[in-house]
Amino acid sequence: MRVLITGGSGFVGQRLCPQLIAQGHDVQVVSRTPHKVRGKLPPECDIRDSAQAFIDTPPDALVNLAGESIAAKRWSAEQKERLIRSRVDSTQQLVALCEQLAANGQPLPAVLVSGSAMGYYGDQGSKVVNEATPPHDEFAHRLCAQWEAAAKPVEALGVRLAILRIGLVLEAGGGTLQKMVPPFKLGLGGRFGDGQQFMPWVHRDDLVAAIIFLINGSGLSGVFNGSAPHPVTNAEFTQALARQLHRPAIFPVPALVLKAGFGEMSQLLLTGADMRPARLLEEGFSFQYPTLSKALAAIF
Repeated sequence: MRVLITGGSGFVGQRLCPQLIAQGHDVQVVSRTPHKVRGKLPPECDIRDSAQAFIDTPPDALVNLAGESIAAKRWSAEQKERLIRSRVDSTQQLVALCEQLAANGQPLPAVLVSGSAMGYYGDQGSKVVNEATPPHDEFAHRLCAQWEAAAKPVEALGVRLAILRIGLVLEAGGGTLQKMVPPFKLGLGGRFGDGQQFMPWVHRDDLVAAIIFLINGSGLSGVFNGSAPHPVTNAEFTQALARQLHRPAIFPVPALVLKAGFGEMSQLLLTGADMRPARLLEEGFSFQYPTLSKALAAIF
C-alpha cells in the first residue's frame, strides 16, 4: 500500500513513517522543504513539496497530520489565522489531489485519516466527553471545526474519512513533555491554576497504532477520539510526572499569571475535557499504554 502523509516529518509522523515501512508499505511525505526533512525520516520515504506532486503515483491511503503548533506563539488575530490556514490548506491539498485523480479516471485512495484535536470540544469542565459530546464554542473549537470541515468533501468522492481528535501526545524528545520536563527536573514543576482541568493524553506509540488501525479498518469512518482511556487532571498529571522524575511538584502557576503571560492562549493550560476514546474501544482497539503511570514509566 502507498500511504501519503502530510506532517510526516513532525513528532507523530517521525514514528508513523518507519512503522508503516516496517509493515511493508511505501510512504509518501508532503513537505514544503524536502531537503530539510530528509534527515528526519527513513531513506525509503518519497518526499515531495506538494500532494499534487504525487499524481503520477496515486496513494492508496492518506494521513493528514500537518499544522503549525497551536501553542508556539501568543494568539494574535494574525496568529489565529495562521493556525487555521496551516491546517485547512494542507487538508484542501489532499482533497484537491483526490478530485484531480477522479477527474483523470485514476484510482482514488481508499481512506483519509485526518487529524483534529481535543480542542474541538473546548472547555468541558469535569463532564465525561465522548465523540457525540456537543462542543463549547471558543477559538480552539472553531479551529478544529474548520480543519475537520475541510476534509469532508472527500466523502462525496467515495473516500472513507476517519477524523482523529488527538489528545496531548507523550514521548521523549518532543510533544507535550518537551517543555514540561526541564522545569520538573529542576524541582520547579507544579500544577496550572487549581489543577482540576482534565488533560486527555496519549502515548505516541498508541497514537501511531490508532492511525494504522483506522487505515486498515475498512468499516471505520467518522470521528474518533485519539487519547488514552484514562485521562487525568492537571494536578494528577503533574504529581505523576514529578514522581516519575523523583522530584517535587510544589510550585503551582496561578491562573492570573498564565492569563497575563499568554492571554487567550492560556485556555489551553487552564481548561480541558475528560475525553474518552469510546469509539476506538468499541471497535476493538487495544492501548499498549492505557494509564499515565505505565506511559511515563516507558518514557523515562
